[in-house]
Order: sequence, then C-alpha cells, then structure tokens
Amino acid sequence: MLRDVLWRELKTPVALVDLDKLEANTARMSERMRHLGVKLRPHVKTHKCVEAARFQVRGHFGGITVSTLAEARYFGRAGFRNITYAVPIAPARLEEAIEVASALDELNVLIDHEATLEAMEASARAKGVTLSAYLKVDCGYHRAGVDPESDDAIKLALRLHDSPHVVARGLLTHAGHSYLGKTPAEVRAVGEEEKSVMVRFAQKLDSAGARPAEVSIGSTPTMSVADSLQGITEARPGNYAFYDRFQASIGICSFDDVAFSVLVSVIGHYPERNELLIDGGALAFSKDEGPTHIDPDCGFGTIVSSNDGRALDGLRVASLSQEHGKIQGCGPTDVEQFPVGSKLRILPNHSCLSAALFDRYHVTRGNEVIEEWRPIRGW
Repeated sequence: MLRDVLWRELKTPVALVDLDKLEANTARMSERMRHLGVKLRPHVKTHKCVEAARFQVRGHFGGITVSTLAEARYFGRAGFRNITYAVPIAPARLEEAIEVASALDELNVLIDHEATLEAMEASARAKGVTLSAYLKVDCGYHRAGVDPESDDAIKLALRLHDSPHVVARGLLTHAGHSYLGKTPAEVRAVGEEEKSVMVRFAQKLDSAGARPAEVSIGSTPTMSVADSLQGITEARPGNYAFYDRFQASIGICSFDDVAFSVLVSVIGHYPERNELLIDGGALAFSKDEGPTHIDPDCGFGTIVSSNDGRALDGLRVASLSQEHGKIQGCGPTDVEQFPVGSKLRILPNHSCLSAALFDRYHVTRGNEVIEEWRPIRGW
C-alpha cells in the first residue's frame, strides 16, 4: 500500500485511477445489466488489469472479454476461467489459442470467414481438442462480421453449428458506430439497430435448426442508454470502468464520472504566445482525435485543475508530439496562472488508448495514492 503518498506530488507524466469513481461506474453498469436481464461479460481491454476487472464482474457469472491472447493468459492465471477473445482470430494464432484454452474452463474465439473455420477444425482435429467460437456479425459498424442479411452468413452459421470440432457458442456483434452519435438519443437508435439485427438473425437460425446459445452485444454507449434488451443474452461493455472525454461529450456519462486521467507538469510557459508546454505527448494520450463530430477543435483531452478538478474551459490541448503537448489559451490571460512546474490533470479523449501507454496506474482515493496496478501488455 502507498498511503500517505499524495498524487499531486508524483513525478509526471503519470496515469491516475480514481477508485471511488471506478467503483461507482462498475456498480452502476452491473445493476443496469441485471435490471435489463442479461449476463454481463465485461470487456477488460480498457484497463487490462486484474484489480479493475474484479470490480466489473461482481455479482455476475465471472466471464470476461479480452482483446489479446496475452490478456487471456494473464487473466486466466488470475482465476478468470471463462473468457471471450473478441477479435476475429488469425489462423496463425490457433495453436496458441488452444494452449491458452487448455488452462481455462472456456475460451471463445471469433470467426466470420469459412477459411478461419476450416483452419480451426484442422487445428482442433490435429490436437485432439474441441474449440469454441462465436460467429461475428456486422450490425452496421462495417469493421468485421458477416452480413446477417446474406445467404452466406446462414451457410457459415449452419456449418459452424454442425462442426464436429468447434462448438458454436452463439452470435456476437459490436456497435462501434454508436460513438458517432451526438446525443444519447442518437446512441439509443444505434443500440436498437444493434439489438434488432441480432434478434432477427438469431430467429433465422432458429428456424433453420441452429438456434444460437448466446446472443452477445454491447458497447459502453449502447448499453448505457438501452431501454430493453429482449432477445439478447449477454452484454460486453468495457470503457465504462474508466470512461473518458469522448463518452462524456456524447452524453453517456458526466465529466465527473471519468475515473482515468493523466497528471502532467508544465515544462514551458509562453504568455507572449498564449501557450504552455507539458511533459505529456502522444505517448501519454495517444493521438485519438476525440469527438470532432461534435467539436472540430476539441483537441486531445479535457484539462482540469489539479487542485479542485474543475474543467479549465479556457485551455485546450492543441497538438501533441511524442513526449510534448502544447496547450493553447483561448484568451490572453489563460496561461498566466500556470508557471513552469505547476501541474494539470487531463482527461484523455480515449482512455483505452491512453491507459495502454502506461506500465502502471497510481490508484487514488481522495488526495492519497493507495495502490499501484500493473496492466498486462503485448498480444
């Protein structure tokens, strides 16, 4: 434990996790999923650490979603026994997936191509094992997944259902296009599309004699505003544990809910240019452009005071290089109060990417640092 260490005294740049906010965020989503009648299989890629994941699974069956096999191995060693690897698997990683699965009760992978299913069947047959897979469905995001309106999707689903070497776990989708909404109402409309696409496709498969065991959906935006999840069995939101500037900008949470921030120091003070230089750049925040569909000049994060947490609306993170960030004032006196050596907190546009750039998080309650969490890295 690191009690009596004040987070404002830490060397910068440093990643901070507000434990009170994380606990509140995870409890709220957990209760919401119970109310909507679905299993919660939270995504853990936002933080990639065991301690945060344990808050997410409280009161649910304990299954999680990961984005890398390194995460699956790490969380498996920590006692998480039911894991979905929610990226369409590359055939070259199948041998590794079989190894990881051997140490778990269940490892589900994703497929959306017949060639991948063929490779899975060949690997499973050679190793004398049975693999488990979801069929990835495109609900409108157009990143990955089968077209649920196509005959080919039905054929692949039936082939998966009948495979002697691969267990058909069900259907899975992700409404990533919900992030393009400008209001909760627009996000809710995308969520309704996500749900209806999956329910219709599940009904088609049921009629064809291949009823899916699970119908899995979810993003933090859509799960935060859904009115009904009838026909859905499982939800996989993840970002809600930390939230970020993007989620707050589209109305999914408030800025006060954001549990992750980066503490930086002012290392340059240029009142004649109305600019500050900070010691956090692209390797602290990433270059995610954020909610530019709402504010084209939003910059790379929301700046808040390190003293009282209030948003400093007169300042913007205008540009990032690798280790430097340039803050510009919106008026001639905005930067005068931040001399070299002063500190600021920044709520990043995308907490998942920003968090992935740090090898540890300093976990706080109030003014104190109480723990250090070490996330897993790699693929």
